[in-house]
Amino acid sequence: MGKEKDLYQISLKLFLKRNDGKILALKAVDDGSYAGFYDLPGGRIDMDEFGKDFSEIIAREVAEEIGNVEFQLRQKPVAAGRHLIPASMTGSGKDVHVLYLFFEAKYLSGELKISSEHAGYQWLDLAVIDPSEYFTSGILEGVRMYLGK
Repeated sequence: MGKEKDLYQISLKLFLKRNDGKILALKAVDDGSYAGFYDLPGGRIDMDEFGKDFSEIIAREVAEEIGNVEFQLRQKPVAAGRHLIPASMTGSGKDVHVLYLFFEAKYLSGELKISSEHAGYQWLDLAVIDPSEYFTSGILEGVRMYLGK
């Protein structure tokens, strides 16, 4: 008998970069699995989105989380990461395993309007910060892969 296969939810995350190279980081809410840290724009793929291009899903998530901003998306993922949402924070009462696929995009224009999913934002220069002070879990794993560390 073979080993049981794990089931993952897939989340598409975005390194949204300004011309100065800084990326947009979203301050996590205090009652979420990233409390005390930052997240990146993006989110999980909905059930009815299986056949959609990743770019469409990312555009929906970006609009939901940061408003109507324009960006130029690089079509291929640039990193990956894994995150555990503990059973105590899920509606199902079971742990949820999330696989992140990170994409990169150039921020072009638009006013940021942060949704209630996050508590604020900051533009971070990944070349000068210690990522572990801002990110944890799957986001930190993806940032490290993105940076080649």
